[in-house]
Parts: sequence; structure tokens; C-alpha cells
Amino acid sequence: MVNTANHIKSVIAITCMLLMPSPLLAQVEKDTLKAEELLTTEDSILLMKDAPVLPAKHGRDWTTWRPNAKRALWLSLVLPGAGQIYNRKYWKLPIVYGGFVGCVYALRWNNMMYKDYSQAYMDLMDNDPNTQSYNQFLHLGNTIDDSNKSRYQEIFKKRKDRYRRWRDLSLFAMIGVYALSVIDAYVDASLSEFDISRDLSLRVKPTVINRGESRNPMQSSALGLQCSLNF
Repeated sequence: MVNTANHIKSVIAITCMLLMPSPLLAQVEKDTLKAEELLTTEDSILLMKDAPVLPAKHGRDWTTWRPNAKRALWLSLVLPGAGQIYNRKYWKLPIVYGGFVGCVYALRWNNMMYKDYSQAYMDLMDNDPNTQSYNQFLHLGNTIDDSNKSRYQEIFKKRKDRYRRWRDLSLFAMIGVYALSVIDAYVDASLSEFDISRDLSLRVKPTVINRGESRNPMQSSALGLQCSLNF
């Protein structure tokens, strides 16, 4: 019954609109549009009231403390890690000191092995029966005689040169860690005031690239992708 009543009301309304004069019908449509715009505006206001308000982003108060790039540089040069402490980036200290500890351990280990193999190689080359430090590197039951002496000489020489090369590389790696710690402290202090806003977006869209190889635009143009980063 309710659906039948609604259907009858709709038919009556449509009939009235058809019988209504044109000026009056136009005025009714205008009033209807105004009412819909008003409702839409009110709904938008209500939605804006219900939406959560994001807290305003405040920049760092540089009046309390501001890092100096030159001071961070000199502190890192004098003492590795001091620049990171000055910049208050304490989480970088395990990385810096861990790198130094690893390089120092590798340097000492390779230097020790280089000295041992160097001494064993010299003892093997001097033909002195009292100097046989090379025996500590031989497997159990193996001995060096005239039949295999030249082969072991070559083996000990290669190992001596290899550990010497690794020792030098460990030293260069430690210097690299020291240089990276200095550069990191200086750059971190220099970019401490650099602030990235929340409006960080990447936009990719197709574009026409003009290569300039020909005067004919159809031959010198090519399709590609254009990226724009907003921050």
C-alpha cells in the first residue's frame, strides 16, 4: 500500500509539472537547484567540522641549539665519532666505531699471518735445518723434502703476498671509515636546517621529447615519461 501511494504521488507531481506554465516551472527548478546547493554547502561544513584537525607543523627552535658545520668537521678530524656526538646523532656511533673495530681486527690478523708466512718462506729458502717455522703450517704427517720443496716455496710465497695485500686493504678500509665519519658529520651539520614539508609527491606523466636531430617534428620527436617531484 505504501509503494502504491508513493507511486500515485509521483504521478500527480509529474502531471502538475507538465500542466504548470513555463515561467512558473523555470522558477520552481531554480528554487530546487538553490535548495540542493544549500544542502550541499551545509553537508560540506558538517563534514569539515567532523574531520580530524591535523596538528600544525612547527619547525625546530634554532635559538636553543644550532650545529656548526666547521666545528663538527674539526671534532671529527680530531676524534672519530666526536662530530656525531656534537650533532646529537648518537645512533651513528655504533656504526662508526664498529667499522673501526672491524678494520683494526682485520689489519692485525692479516699482518700477523703475513709475518708468519714471511718467516716460514724465508726459513724454507735459506736451507738451514735449524730454522723450520714452516712446519706449523703443514698438515699432520706431511714433510718437506727435495721432491716437493719448490711447490711449497710457491705456496708460501703466494700466501705471504696475499696476506700482505689484505693487510694493505684493511688499512685503506680504516682510512675510508675515518673519511666517511668526517664527511657525515660535516654534511649532517650543514643540512640540519633543511626541512622537508609534508607536501611530498611524485608525478609521472607522458611527454613528447624533442631530440633536435631533424627539422621534421615527426622524426625528431619521441614519446617518453616526465617525472616531477614536489617537496
